[in-house]
Amino acid sequence: MKNLDDKDREILAILSKEARIPMKALAARISLSRSATADRVNALERAGVIKGYRADIAEVDQQHISAYLTISLKTTPAPEVVDLLARFPEVRRVCSLGGRIDLIVEVIAPNIARLSTLRSLVASREEVAELTTHIVLHRNIDRVG
Repeated sequence: MKNLDDKDREILAILSKEARIPMKALAARISLSRSATADRVNALERAGVIKGYRADIAEVDQQHISAYLTISLKTTPAPEVVDLLARFPEVRRVCSLGGRIDLIVEVIAPNIARLSTLRSLVASREEVAELTTHIVLHRNIDRVG
């Protein structure tokens, strides 16, 4: 695609915040005709600049607990602990770290009781020296992809 001009950038800025904006309203906001705006949006889609449209659901509307577990192990590696974590569907990501903390585990649990159960099962493992739970209160920046 050609280099993006100011109108293309305006379109992208608006669509990134309001993906369902009607074409007529989008055209009025960028001071172009509806057909010229539709042509630009179609060109941006064909060029792959606009990859799709999605619903961005606020976390307060979701019924789950998001948390990170930080784990210090007595010795590393400890594949048994990673294997245990892999069995929980609530565990979204496990990363090995350098430094005092050996593992960081992203968890999305349906409720606090399930998070507590998972935490207790992992903390009770002989290989685990220390486990700390960090509840996510709000995601300030959340980039996907």
